[in-house]
Amino acid sequence: MRALVLLLMLFAALPLRAEEVVAGLSQDRVSLTVNFEGSEILIFGAIRREAPLPEDSTLDVAVAIEGPPMPAIIWRKARRAGIWVNTERQDVRAAPSFYAVASTAPLRDILSPEADLTHRISPRLAIFEARGTVDVHDPAAFTEALIRIREREGLYQQLDGAVDLQRDTLFSTRITLPKQIVEGRYDARIFLLREGEVIDEFETFIDVRKAVFERWLFNLAYEQPFIYGFMALAIAVFFGWGASALFRFVRS
Repeated sequence: MRALVLLLMLFAALPLRAEEVVAGLSQDRVSLTVNFEGSEILIFGAIRREAPLPEDSTLDVAVAIEGPPMPAIIWRKARRAGIWVNTERQDVRAAPSFYAVASTAPLRDILSPEADLTHRISPRLAIFEARGTVDVHDPAAFTEALIRIREREGLYQQLDGAVDLQRDTLFSTRITLPKQIVEGRYDARIFLLREGEVIDEFETFIDVRKAVFERWLFNLAYEQPFIYGFMALAIAVFFGWGASALFRFVRS
């Protein structure tokens, strides 16, 4: 209910355009704890208009969530003297650590190549623009390989038809952040599309951070490894002694 009231307030505050998207998230902060198993984000919103619905084109919605960029190395293997070895590599300066895009229909059917190139909506172009310039044979194959690997890990998701659009006005979708995500800023972008072109865009973000205790342990492990190792050893000895004492007590 509070989210609906906030959405209505945003409607009243924004200047009118032909078609304009206003959206929100079920949560804008995710805490990474020891038992974190992933988090489902609900993205919802509405389209505001100052004119009647166009009758000669179809409205579509695409939602993209992009995690912090990170470098990556992609290797190509080849058979040499009966064994498989790495032969070519492609360095990527900053591929998204997580990327998910949900849409009302298959992305290739509702998004023109020119609009995709401008807004970097598809996973392939999200990587393509950050790719290094090393001269390798068929560099596009390296990009596709990286996408396949991260799709298997759940880190890249293309969710065609996952956005529910009601009466060309209200929309919603759910995107799952897997348990192996890294902390940082996750940009969320919502696009209105007609005839393959982007007619409006809304941007917000999700802040993903380690919880207080987890962050303290992480910093201790990297900044004071001796203390962290001693503490881990002491805990292991304590629980080992405790288990032994409990075993002796039960036997007696």
